[in-house]
Amino acid sequence: MRRPDAVLYQDAFLDRLSSGLESLLSEWGLGPGTEVELLTVSENATFIARDPARANPVILRVHRPDYHTVSEIESELAWISALRLSGAVETPALVPLVSGGHLASFEDGEDTRHVVGFEFMEGHEPDADAGLVPGFRLLGAISARLHGQVESWTPPAGFARKTWDFASAFGPEPLWGDWRAALGLTAEGKALLEQVCTKLERRLAAYGKGADRFGLVHADLRLANLLAREDGLGVIDFDDCGFSWFIYDFAAAISFHELNPIVPELQAAWLEGYRSVRPLGAEHEAMIPDFVMFRRLLLTAWIASHSETETAAEAGHAAYTDGTLEIARAYLEAAE
Repeated sequence: MRRPDAVLYQDAFLDRLSSGLESLLSEWGLGPGTEVELLTVSENATFIARDPARANPVILRVHRPDYHTVSEIESELAWISALRLSGAVETPALVPLVSGGHLASFEDGEDTRHVVGFEFMEGHEPDADAGLVPGFRLLGAISARLHGQVESWTPPAGFARKTWDFASAFGPEPLWGDWRAALGLTAEGKALLEQVCTKLERRLAAYGKGADRFGLVHADLRLANLLAREDGLGVIDFDDCGFSWFIYDFAAAISFHELNPIVPELQAAWLEGYRSVRPLGAEHEAMIPDFVMFRRLLLTAWIASHSETETAAEAGHAAYTDGTLEIARAYLEAAE
């Protein structure tokens, strides 16, 4: 579980990361005139490095401590490389170190910060409006190609990524914190979400983890991790990739927009795109509400344990919990 450490998002912390990065720039062959600018910070901190001597900038991702091991980070990079080789998805290439390999690091107090470099990819985050429907058709096809690549790919020895299932999300040591700490959650709301957990656990156990439904997934295909371009749709940030149900990728795609009236259209478009690449039976489609609920409850826990972040503020803090309860009521009322 992530350390409760609100100071991670203060200016002094970000200045420290910038300084650490500047000490590593030569590892990627970036010159002394390189300018480093923060792009985003949520769990990891992502910077853009512009070297006047290079045609394109380099994206540098500084990993948070106490989350992924070196083996897990290297496994993510191995999958990205395999995906690019297969042509399954448009995603930025890794920028190797001058000395070889892809992982650099610097010391930050008692922590070691691991850093990975990626090529810059043009594009912008899609807007959450009706114009998103064609994009979700593309995203469905991309998701299907990702899942197809997984079924035919043999990971390298030592491949390790986290598992996103009921136990890891809502068990005794949840990866993103305990939803029971959700902001503004009342006793009545807690009782409602306990019922949700009971139903979720039962339905996920019945659905099972067969090879036709469970495997390596991106696990965070939300709008912030998509790059809309004239020639298609790019996918970035495989940091949360891991083993879960394939349909979970759709639930992640509508993160923070579950109550948007266009979601049924987005779902229909995603399914159409998916089925244009590989089959998806009614049994799997019927589980979509379960995975939407699963993801929403998981994000409710994340926001509670990351209340100091910009993402939590944009979600509305306690208002996000209220939305979760609205979704939960509909989920419990739905016929099985």
